[in-house]
Amino acid sequence: MLNQLSKSSSPYLLQHANNPVDWYPWGDEALHKAKEENKPIFLSIGYAACHWCHVMAHESFEDPETAEFMNEHFINIKVDREERPDLDNIYMQATIAMTGSGGWPMSVFLTPDLKPFYTGTYFPPVRRYNMPSFKEVLSGLSNAWQNDRDEVEKTSAKVLEHLQSQAKIQGNDLLTQEHFEPIAKAMQESYDWGYGGWGDAPKFPQAMALEFLMQHSVTAKTDTYAKLIKHYLYAMARGGMYDVVGGGFSRYSTDNQWRLPHFEKMLYDNALLIRTYLHAWQITKDPFYQRVVEETLAFIEKEMTHEQGGFYSSLDADSEGEEGKFYVWSLDEIRAVLNEESTFFEAAYGVTAKGNWEGKTVLQRVLDDATLAARFGLNLELVQTKLADCHSKLYTARSLRIRPGIDDKVLTAWNGLMLAAVAEATRVLAEVSPKASNYSNLATRSAEFLTSNLRPNGQLRRSWREGKTTNEVFLEDYAALILGLLELYQTDFNVKWFATAKELADEMIEKFNDPNGGFFDTASDEENLLIRPKDVQDNATPSGNALACEALIKLAAYTDEGKYRDLAEKALGLVTKFSLRYPLGFARWLTAAHLASGTLKQVAAVGEAGDLNFQRLIQTLRSEYRPNVVVAASSSSKKENTPALLHDRNMIDGKATVYVCEGFVCKMPVTAIADLIKQLE
Repeated sequence: MLNQLSKSSSPYLLQHANNPVDWYPWGDEALHKAKEENKPIFLSIGYAACHWCHVMAHESFEDPETAEFMNEHFINIKVDREERPDLDNIYMQATIAMTGSGGWPMSVFLTPDLKPFYTGTYFPPVRRYNMPSFKEVLSGLSNAWQNDRDEVEKTSAKVLEHLQSQAKIQGNDLLTQEHFEPIAKAMQESYDWGYGGWGDAPKFPQAMALEFLMQHSVTAKTDTYAKLIKHYLYAMARGGMYDVVGGGFSRYSTDNQWRLPHFEKMLYDNALLIRTYLHAWQITKDPFYQRVVEETLAFIEKEMTHEQGGFYSSLDADSEGEEGKFYVWSLDEIRAVLNEESTFFEAAYGVTAKGNWEGKTVLQRVLDDATLAARFGLNLELVQTKLADCHSKLYTARSLRIRPGIDDKVLTAWNGLMLAAVAEATRVLAEVSPKASNYSNLATRSAEFLTSNLRPNGQLRRSWREGKTTNEVFLEDYAALILGLLELYQTDFNVKWFATAKELADEMIEKFNDPNGGFFDTASDEENLLIRPKDVQDNATPSGNALACEALIKLAAYTDEGKYRDLAEKALGLVTKFSLRYPLGFARWLTAAHLASGTLKQVAAVGEAGDLNFQRLIQTLRSEYRPNVVVAASSSSKKENTPALLHDRNMIDGKATVYVCEGFVCKMPVTAIADLIKQLE
């Protein structure tokens, strides 16, 4: 029998629609019911690709006896954390405060007025892992609610007080250029030179930290961090975390070596990592980085894209009820697929009959190209050709397997991140990759989809699935989409993308601005929650506040409107001390702070459409990694909605002309490529 989740659009909620638990989605009906019946709320938060969410569902939520107890003593609410990051943020803070750690599934018990009094994550069906059983937790909390209400209320009041205190952040002076080198050195000193990355397992990709190090290295003209960046990028992309057969990165590594991934693939990880590898290619021209970018974009296009242009949220870790089954190989399977090429492939990936994970092999390179070439008497180019052929054959064989489930909802924030990645790849790889035209189409279709389907009646929304949108929208949705549209504008210079970005920015300010500095995560017209969240720390995705700052700094450069810059600086002041103390948790803020520190260049290019020299000047701007440059270009400076940066910019002597400004000073306009390069450097 279906429960209340059957009417939801979220794939995660629909996974639980047949549970015997009388689940409700978050909303007035469930919240009123809790108050009317004076029952505590059991709030379960997870997402569709979450392996341990599936485990707990199978062990407990599908069990009739457990469900009967839950239905009698609690009002049970399921939340998709990807659709409701506001609720996830609030109750994750509570979970960490009460237990010292957090994760998903998140299990939170609330009073009817939404205050948490007990929190946890996964609970087993019987005592194991040094943990109480879920039934014991339910029984104990039900008893406390009925017989020790005062203690429950005291606990919940303390948690609320903590959450309210956490929401109060005092502003400080802004970071300056002098801060960035010490921050970069601190990152380097804590780096794991053994295996790559920071900290111990589980190891998450730290794309935002690498972006900051590349941005700082280029603007400071130092190669001090080049070895670290290369070491990290190669460690992640030689397999394990990276799917060498089908492209794309898993969410994190369960071991220090990046070998054994948590196999789910998230859109946001791949969006962030595409740009990181793309920028590394711009700096080094190492073909390995280009290959990772192209393979990951091919994965996104083939497996994560809706026919109308939106990008799906995630691929599950499980298939046929087993984690990673779709991705791992036995020695016999590889030999059957590759035949005479198997010996070469086995050497490249260290494939053995024993395997490296539960009797199977997670593919990860153990020999580099040069060693393979020497062992098999091949040149380096042929090594890559043979590996690509092996990967292709394995991909064809793998496609016959039962695929992992897909969360096919389209989230605005994550799509904005991917739009930025695809748009930038389009222009950066235009001269070197025949696939760039595909990327251009992918980016344009994505932008059209987001600005229409996710903005019904001109109202931006968080999530879309099967023609339906949710009612909510959050700061990160606005900020990520604005940045994606600005990247697309810099790719095709279609003014409608810039105009939409500016329009969304003004809406964002109206809905989310906090007069005390920064932005709330929820809009001013959204429902009242326990607190109005304002999360400033970067997590797996960038902080919505950090994205908003970056977007406003760039818009200020395009428009000459000081209000954008003022709001960005006010927000940046909130995290100065955190950025200095915990740079890995505020790396996207460091990117925004870098832009705000006086290194941002404004470039305006004007010329005749189709003029060869105009195209060459534009390509010069794109040929190198220039993280602190915003570019506007037009064949006419009088188009409606054209950025103010282009106003009164004219061609010199009828030639394509580029204007470079920095720090409120504009240099002499140039028409020659050599002169442009000098000004950019």
